[in-house]
Amino acid sequence: MNSDSDLQIAGDILEVPHLLQPPREHPATVAEFAGLARSLAADRSQWEHLVRYDAASRWYHRLRTGPGYEVWLLSWVPGQGSGRHDHGRSSGVLTVLDGTLTERTGRGTRSLGPGAQRVFAPGYVHEVVNDALEPAVSLHVYHPGLTEMPMLPRDSAAAAAGARCAAAVGGPMDPAGA
Repeated sequence: MNSDSDLQIAGDILEVPHLLQPPREHPATVAEFAGLARSLAADRSQWEHLVRYDAASRWYHRLRTGPGYEVWLLSWVPGQGSGRHDHGRSSGVLTVLDGTLTERTGRGTRSLGPGAQRVFAPGYVHEVVNDALEPAVSLHVYHPGLTEMPMLPRDSAAAAAGARCAAAVGGPMDPAGA
């Protein structure tokens, strides 16, 4: 019977700190960005006191920035939506914090409740709407930071032909998309 254990063979991992990678200060992978969003969502003290609701337009607030990324907090009263859009060259993570949002894509409609996450790459086209009777709050992480949000027509033939228009708000594009 062999008495060698993994510890005897490999040694204690804590004895070889030079082999361990230091934790990253900022996320660098899709999984790390999704983890950042989940972490912020779980810590209501970081965002709950900031939320405002605006009946005229969706409210948004830049919650955090890091090297090459931004985190936005958005509120949606019933009936408010983003319009059909993509995120230019940015990838992103959308996380629902409170309420329910509806995401519409060319592949169908999806209801997103608290904790639901959607991860998307550049070129991902969708529309996000609060179809519910209660307000909703969402968190959006964009990498790189959102610099454009082309609005797209509902007609898929026109969208395929590349018809686009972008709505700038004070330089960077309105992060009130999703």
